[in-house]
Amino acid sequence: MRRRDLLTRSASAVMAALALTAGVPSLSWANETRAGLSLQTLQAHVDDDGAYLDYDIEVGLSDDLKNALQRGVSVVFVAEARLLEQRWYWTDRLRAQATRRWRVTYQPLTRQWRLSIGAFTRNYASLEETLDVLRRSTRWRIGDRPSGDADQHYVDFGFRLDTKELPRPLQIGMGNQDTWDLELERQVQLRN
Repeated sequence: MRRRDLLTRSASAVMAALALTAGVPSLSWANETRAGLSLQTLQAHVDDDGAYLDYDIEVGLSDDLKNALQRGVSVVFVAEARLLEQRWYWTDRLRAQATRRWRVTYQPLTRQWRLSIGAFTRNYASLEETLDVLRRSTRWRIGDRPSGDADQHYVDFGFRLDTKELPRPLQIGMGNQDTWDLELERQVQLRN
């Protein structure tokens, strides 16, 4: 290590220590956005047509993830729902399963955000508008109407950022970065 690099690193370490002792957060931490998913509402209900799920999730992206998106890296979000029947004599039986996948991409030439759901694609002006579409769903049909009592059924719900869909160099370089680890899992009872 060269002397100049050593002096630069030690000076930045001293400045960070002084900022913490003065009660002011370090400059690198001051602009960092909290990443995470928080569930606002989750309801599963049965209708004459089938079993439906309503959810509303607050999506918080870290600065690293926003930076990668603005550089053109596609990110995939996945919502999964499994309808299970409770059984006292054996493991719970899987009755239905549904999955939704959204691909979020930034188009630098047009300065628009693209949201793809299967073959359907739509453009948005901002990242907030794009995330607003995937963060909530009403009357998502997850399966047929279960036979028997609806109170004996429940739904396993999961929402996550699919890191396996990222480009391979990003997967290798991620390591244990919790800013890219967005995952939420909950259970909700099926109601009439």
